[in-house]
Amino acid sequence: MSDTKQRLLDGALAALREHGVTGVSARTIAAAAGVNQALVFYHYGSVDELLGAACMATTRRRVAAYADRFAAVGSLRELLQVGRELHASEREQGNVSVLAQLLAAAQSGDRLAAPTAAALELWTEEIEAVLRRLMESSPVAEVADLPGLARAVSAAFVGLELYEGVDPVGAERAMAALDQLAVLVEVVDELGPLARRALRSKIRGRRDS
Repeated sequence: MSDTKQRLLDGALAALREHGVTGVSARTIAAAAGVNQALVFYHYGSVDELLGAACMATTRRRVAAYADRFAAVGSLRELLQVGRELHASEREQGNVSVLAQLLAAAQSGDRLAAPTAAALELWTEEIEAVLRRLMESSPVAEVADLPGLARAVSAAFVGLELYEGVDPVGAERAMAALDQLAVLVEVVDELGPLARRALRSKIRGRRDS
């Protein structure tokens, strides 16, 4: 990638953090990047396409930075702890805010919808892989929609960025509820063989009814 294109990607993120999605323009991006605003259109075609590319690029970097942490997770509670740390770090750097703003803007802009969804999917894929590994032998996995659960967790961490601004106590309670769910799954997994078989039978009966 050329130096100019990288500067434009970085400038787009800087402009988003400073001005918000409604204040981003070719002019504000170019000013943040230190280049002529005509280069926005020369390299990316439009402001929306540049914002989508910047969102994908920064998300790929952040997902890669956490890959080893996800791989080392050994329980759902550990996964949630990594999620808390990730959320705090990404919030401090402004990355969660960027993704949340692009998700909001994508509601009325088709050109932003696909790249923003694809960026969120990068996080979702990592979370789903961990869930599948952790719950491979759990009776809960027989009824849990793991891809759906992974998306719920991804959406929750993005949504908490907005929720915390108006109700920080409520946001913390939401995180605590996820912790309680993780404890419940651990309790189920620690049941003895007879209880696990009985639970599996009960789950299959409910699923097939």
